[in-house]
Amino acid sequence: MILKDPWILILIPLSLSLVFFIKKREKRPALRFGSLKLFGSLEQSWKMKFRPVLSILRLLGLVLFIFALSGPRSVLDEARVKTEGIDIVLAIDASGSMAAEDFTIRQKRRNRLYVVKEVVKDFIGRREHDRLGLIAFGGLAYTVSPLTTDYNWLISNLERVELDLLEDGTAIGSAISSSLARLRKSSAESKIIVLLTDGVNNSGKIHPVMAAQAADTMGVKIYTIGAGSKGEVPFPVPGFWGRTVYQKISIPLDENLLKEVAALTGGNYYRATDTNSLREIYDEIDKLEKTEIEEFGYREYKELFPRYLILALLFIMIEVILSKTIFLEIP
Repeated sequence: MILKDPWILILIPLSLSLVFFIKKREKRPALRFGSLKLFGSLEQSWKMKFRPVLSILRLLGLVLFIFALSGPRSVLDEARVKTEGIDIVLAIDASGSMAAEDFTIRQKRRNRLYVVKEVVKDFIGRREHDRLGLIAFGGLAYTVSPLTTDYNWLISNLERVELDLLEDGTAIGSAISSSLARLRKSSAESKIIVLLTDGVNNSGKIHPVMAAQAADTMGVKIYTIGAGSKGEVPFPVPGFWGRTVYQKISIPLDENLLKEVAALTGGNYYRATDTNSLREIYDEIDKLEKTEIEEFGYREYKELFPRYLILALLFIMIEVILSKTIFLEIP
């Protein structure tokens, strides 16, 4: 327990001294006896013996009232807040090629976008105090979520990213440019983009290398991830009577471009050919982008003022009741 205004406690000795001083200055009785021998044989009643209890109750009430004014409080919780963190934008390819089902999760075959979303959720869940943003791109790029520390809200927006929401194509340059727009006003010590794609840049007006050069100028590091198995992969297509059938197709991936984009900004390029390797890549990025940053503590309190005030009033109320009943004085 700590006190908000401990200096108020100085009123306790001052108040007690004033009470004793006033008590001593009380008028002496008008009737005096020359000797107390006449009363020596009289036995004191229990009321007389316990009468000082009234003064004790009154003083306790006064002390507790002053103590309540000093602002007693108990510490409920102590937290640590980072003054600076890392700003991370996750750029995820949501083009039509991400429908390829060459990844498995929980022993069930899933399309690339579904698995990427599951892995990214885990990545988001491991961050602490860092701001994360989310960009989805196909033939165009759009902001799914600006930079935020509300990870639950970020994950709920990630859930909305689906195939066929965007014009088909792969605009890697636009994705980097949109990510930089999210980081433009960032004052974080470290700023990074984690860009995942499974294709070749074939859309958008901004070339990925030019966008990477702009990122390097802004001090933004880009990690690139090439997703997808090598060779032919199962791809769902509509068949007769509304049924889905699978065709084996080959989806080209421009690894050289992704390596160049990463190298220009001091980042790394990774290749994810299955779910496990994809998880390992995000785990490695998570470990690489941990920084020691200044912290300060703050506390949450529970105010105890009402508790001590009620106790003070209780003592005073008991004193008043006893003085008007059991210890009533008759003039």
